Amino acid sequence: MTTLYITGAGVSADSGIPTFRGEDGYWTIGSKNYTPQEMATRHIYETRPGQFLLWYYRRFAAYRDVPPNDVHRWLASQCNSGAAHLITQNIDGLDGRAGNADYVCIHGRLDMMTAYDDQDALHEATTGVPNIFAPPVFGDVLVPAPWDDVSAALRATGAAPDGLEADDPASADDAALEAALLHLCRIDPQVGPRPGQALKPYVLLFDEYYTDLYRMGTAERWMAEASRMVFIGTSFSVNITTIALRSAIMRGIPVEIIDPNPVDLGIPEGMADVSYLAMTAKEWVEARS
Repeated sequence: MTTLYITGAGVSADSGIPTFRGEDGYWTIGSKNYTPQEMATRHIYETRPGQFLLWYYRRFAAYRDVPPNDVHRWLASQCNSGAAHLITQNIDGLDGRAGNADYVCIHGRLDMMTAYDDQDALHEATTGVPNIFAPPVFGDVLVPAPWDDVSAALRATGAAPDGLEADDPASADDAALEAALLHLCRIDPQVGPRPGQALKPYVLLFDEYYTDLYRMGTAERWMAEASRMVFIGTSFSVNITTIALRSAIMRGIPVEIIDPNPVDLGIPEGMADVSYLAMTAKEWVEARS
């Protein structure tokens, strides 16, 4: 009997991690406002790499030192005991910092970077469709994200204000900060990202596919092996939740949905064993501790 937990932003809410889907997530380039769904794309990374990296640095990197909470730790204990597996949509890495020895961060981790490669090649290689591209390299190319090196890079250019700290990017000039980030990610601002050379945040973007770089094969295997699925703190707004839910319904296993305002999936009565529990992730875990 193995439970598969699939978690979303609600799990990290008690740690203070925002979802960046509200109005405060907008980003301005020139006179145009961009939503997070527009900013977190390969298109922006390829055409405006400096702004892309600056957005990630300002919007996410300041939260890299936020500690895991009791829900992360409880999930880690369940997984490490062999009774459960975890697939998280969150990119904050808090499950790993809570001690989880093996979990799938299906959308990546912000504290890591990967080589920039052709996404179509990655997709074709993962799905087994022959491709004419050079064989891509997968997860063994992950390197630590250089967020903590930004201040040093700024100081090296003489553009850093006195007392600049790595977690205080707002005190740096945008242009200088962009230059530092481009340098650290091996991107020539005149040329743009080059496959195999440039670094890209290890984050699945809105116009990318699930591939084995993000351990999609492992996620699918865990779905096929699960005797029960529990969705915690997710709005079912991304594809992985749809894929997992479809797998659970087809296999006839019980499904629990934990959220203060659980999404009504509209599943006809009798079609699937689905339970809706209107509570926070913390409340649900406390009831089991």
